[in-house]
Amino acid sequence: MGVSALSASGLLGRSSGLLQVVSLLCLVLLLLKAAQLYLHRQWLLRALQQFPSPPSHWLLGHSREFQKDEELLQIQKWVEKFPSACPRWLWGSRATLVVYDPDYMKVILGRSDPKSQDAYRLLAPWIGYGLLLLDGQTWLQHRRMLTPAFHYDILKPYVGLMADSVRVMLDKWEELISQDSHLEIFEHVSLMTLDTIMKCAFSQKGSVQTDRLTPEGRRSHRACQFAHQHTDQVIKKRKVHLLEDEELEKVKRKRHLDFLDILLFARMKNGSSLPDKDVRAEVDTFMFEGHDTTASGISWILYTLAAHPEHQQRCREEIQGLLGHGDSITWGHLDQMPYTTMCIKEALRLYPPVPGIGRDLSKPVTFPDGRCLPRGV
Repeated sequence: MGVSALSASGLLGRSSGLLQVVSLLCLVLLLLKAAQLYLHRQWLLRALQQFPSPPSHWLLGHSREFQKDEELLQIQKWVEKFPSACPRWLWGSRATLVVYDPDYMKVILGRSDPKSQDAYRLLAPWIGYGLLLLDGQTWLQHRRMLTPAFHYDILKPYVGLMADSVRVMLDKWEELISQDSHLEIFEHVSLMTLDTIMKCAFSQKGSVQTDRLTPEGRRSHRACQFAHQHTDQVIKKRKVHLLEDEELEKVKRKRHLDFLDILLFARMKNGSSLPDKDVRAEVDTFMFEGHDTTASGISWILYTLAAHPEHQQRCREEIQGLLGHGDSITWGHLDQMPYTTMCIKEALRLYPPVPGIGRDLSKPVTFPDGRCLPRGV
C-alpha cells in the first residue's frame, strides 16, 4: 500500500513538472510571437509613414469603420481626403496600402509582383490554380498556351453565337414582362453569359437558359453554381466528342483551336499532357470569369443607361442607324459604335465587376510623387 502511494505521488510529481515545462514553453512561444507581431507593426508604421490615414485602433485597425457593409462608400471618403493612396489597417500588425490614383496604379501594374496570397488564396478551393491565381513562369506558360484562343479567327464566329443567346434571353423577358412590370435581370443575364461561354469556349450545344428546373432547382441552381458543378461534365463531354473521327479531323484542320481544345491538346515542355487538375482549374476559372463578372458588368451597364435616359436614347439611335434593316450586331459593327462604347466603358469605370486586385511587393517601389514603399508591403 505504501509503495503504491509513493508510486502515485512520484507520477503526479513528474506530471506536474512536465506541465510546468510545457506551460513555460507555451509562454515563451507566446512572448516570441507577440514580439514578432510588435516588430512587424513597427516596421509597417515606418514603411507607411509617408502615407497619412484615418486614426486606427492599435489592435482592431480600421475594422470598426467597416462594420456597416459600406466598404466602398468608406473608401470613397478616404479617396476624397487622402490623395493617391491610403493605408488600411486590418488589425494590429496587418495593413495594406489602398491605391486609387491612375498614375500610382500604372506603376504597380507595370511590374511583375506576385498576387496577394491573403486575398487570392480564398478562391483556390473554388476555382483552382488557373490563370487568375497562378504566378511566375507557370502563369506565363499557361498564358502563352491560351493566347491563340483569343485570335480574331476564333472570336469572329462567336458574335453570332452571342446574338443567339441574347435572343433567347430577350424572348424570355418579353414573356415575363407581360406578367409583371418589374423584372430582376441579373440572374437572366448570368444564364445568358453562361450559355454564351458554354457554346463559345467549350463547344457545348443546347442552352442552359431553356433548361426546365423545378422551383427548388431554380432556387439552388444559380448560374455560377451550375457552372462550377458541371465542369467535369463539360470536359468529359468534349473528350468523348473528340473521339469521333469526323470531329477530330475538323479540329486538326483548324489553324487556331478553341479554348477547351487547346487545353486538351496541350503539351508541356517535357511532352506530357496538361495535368487533369490544371485543365479543370482553367475551365473553372474561365467559366466563372467568362460569365459571372461579364453578367455583373452588363447588368450595371443597363442600370446606368436606364438611370440616364438621354444617353440611353443616343445609344439606341446609334445602334439603330448602324443596323438598318438588319436584326443583329456583326463583327464588322463592333468598331462603328463610338458613343455606345464610351457609355460601356464609363459604366465599367463606375461599377467595375472586380473593384480591386492585390499585389505583394517583391522589390521596393517609388511612385510619381516621390513617395516609396519597401519590399514586402
